[in-house]
Amino acid sequence: MIHFVGAGSGAADLITIRGMKLLEAADTVIYAGSLVNPQLLEYTRKGCEIYNSAVMTLDEVINVMEQCEKKKMTTVRLHTGDPCVYGAIREQMDRLDALGIAYDVCPGVSSFCGAAAALKAEYTLPDVSQTVILTRMAGRTPVPDSESIESLAAHHATMVIFLSTGMLEELSARLIKGGYTADTPAAIVYKATWKDEKVCRCTVGTLYRTAKENGITKTALITVGDFLGNAHSLSKLYSADFETEFRKASK
Repeated sequence: MIHFVGAGSGAADLITIRGMKLLEAADTVIYAGSLVNPQLLEYTRKGCEIYNSAVMTLDEVINVMEQCEKKKMTTVRLHTGDPCVYGAIREQMDRLDALGIAYDVCPGVSSFCGAAAALKAEYTLPDVSQTVILTRMAGRTPVPDSESIESLAAHHATMVIFLSTGMLEELSARLIKGGYTADTPAAIVYKATWKDEKVCRCTVGTLYRTAKENGITKTALITVGDFLGNAHSLSKLYSADFETEFRKASK
């Protein structure tokens, strides 16, 4: 059995209990060494085989899984954050389907959730934004034309931008072209929930300068939107004059 496990956003104790138990029971762990906190490997038992997928190709990863399955071993494929977000798991699952190898997925805490915690922020504020857009700049991996930064910025929703820290000058220009003003609140969250986490608040227009001044070149999320401001309405759910199936409204 292959278990795809979300490692969480960084801190070793932010893995789920299920994920931790799967690591403890694993005969083999293939982990994303470029991003996953190596402290998580301390949950594995003595004798567990460890592979770092940062130096492996897809074929090599699948070959390890296949060989382990032939030996009736339990394998954990440990991905950063939650594997459903930029986890490249579909291509692995397709290959396992073709080989007839069973697998399941254990969710994890995504780094965009870790970033919100670091910011002490709520992405979905009443009368500010009720939509969160997770996206990235096009790099060596392209982005569909219909999902350009400009077209997404036009919604003025909360944006969380992955894998784009090295392109902040272009990102700022494209966000502004899409409709954000240069003084729209923004923040750079470096290594959310890790011990060396750093939060840098800025604006859309000062993203590049802020990153440069703080020596941030990678492993950071960019958050953009008025959710970082101070103006918002109170929720209806807890309003005294709002009735729910659990509580009557005040007269």
